[in-house]
Amino acid sequence: MDMATIRTTAGRGRLYDSVLDTVGDTPVIRVNNLGPAGVRLYVKAEFFNPADSVKDRLALNIIEAAERDGSLRPGQTVVEATSGNTGIGLAMVCAQKGYPLVVTMADSFSVERRKLMRMLGARVILTPRAQKGTGMYMKAAELAAKHGWFLARQFETSANADIHEATTAREIIADFAGDRLDYVVTGYGTGGTVAGLSRVLRRERPETKIILSEPANAGLLASGIPQDRGPDGAPAKSHPAFEPHPIQGWTPDFIPNVLQEAVDHHGYDQLVPVSGAAGLDGARKLARREGIMTGISGGATFAVAMGLAETAAPGTVILAMLPDTAERYLTTPLFEAIPEAMDEAEMEISRSTPGYQIG
Repeated sequence: MDMATIRTTAGRGRLYDSVLDTVGDTPVIRVNNLGPAGVRLYVKAEFFNPADSVKDRLALNIIEAAERDGSLRPGQTVVEATSGNTGIGLAMVCAQKGYPLVVTMADSFSVERRKLMRMLGARVILTPRAQKGTGMYMKAAELAAKHGWFLARQFETSANADIHEATTAREIIADFAGDRLDYVVTGYGTGGTVAGLSRVLRRERPETKIILSEPANAGLLASGIPQDRGPDGAPAKSHPAFEPHPIQGWTPDFIPNVLQEAVDHHGYDQLVPVSGAAGLDGARKLARREGIMTGISGGATFAVAMGLAETAAPGTVILAMLPDTAERYLTTPLFEAIPEAMDEAEMEISRSTPGYQIG
């Protein structure tokens, strides 16, 4: 860009009827300062969704699919188990549409997530971290049965992968039309993203390799051990390969039924483990070198993409999914080394002029 040219904008050319109409159409952004020469790295920035995560997509479709088929009645309370992002997305949708929302969440997830849901009007019921994801899931099911509430069932509903097939995958197809796309890298929480992407990419871009990642210390898929399920596809118990990990939003302590589609139909080409430390490092590098703020899950996906780039042939094009924003992790290890007070270098800058000093 000519340095003398001022950037201009022209508006989107439309007025939106509600915040829900702004879900989707998130940008694909080139990574310019990280990665080897000759390889093009891109990220799909899902934090451009209105409630700042990829889960806005499924939250909206779960509610609207239930409205279409009549399983959700006007004014009925919605209940769901969440690590945070789906709950925040549901809280946004329910606020706009007028449904009361109750979410269940293990108390190990970041405090800002519960505050955001409560800010949007949801009730947040915390469950013991020792009971992991299955505990919060079973609590939501209990509440739905007791009170006659609508259980959103993000881990089982077809509305999850369907919206990624209809929107996320179509956006990628359009954005890379006429260009090569060698790899798409994603993790899994519910599995909706990889299942929806694989339906489209396998058909329309079969040359594109889909890389799925999971925490190195919670290799549920890598273990090869099938998930015990109830008759409705819900998890019957915690998966034996699960261990606690810092990549919030990824890999609950069971293999979701939505993800099972991608497993059974070979919806990914390679399964790559990634450490929590690599996820933290990837998120920090994106922030400091690219100005891109993503969470630990985005950092983990990017770390896997960087690993591919390091051995890829010149000209290779890689896309990494970034599920959410770094601001959702302020009370997690992602920010633990970021001080609130001025450090010595900042104090030295302050002391370099005589006025307006603190301390």
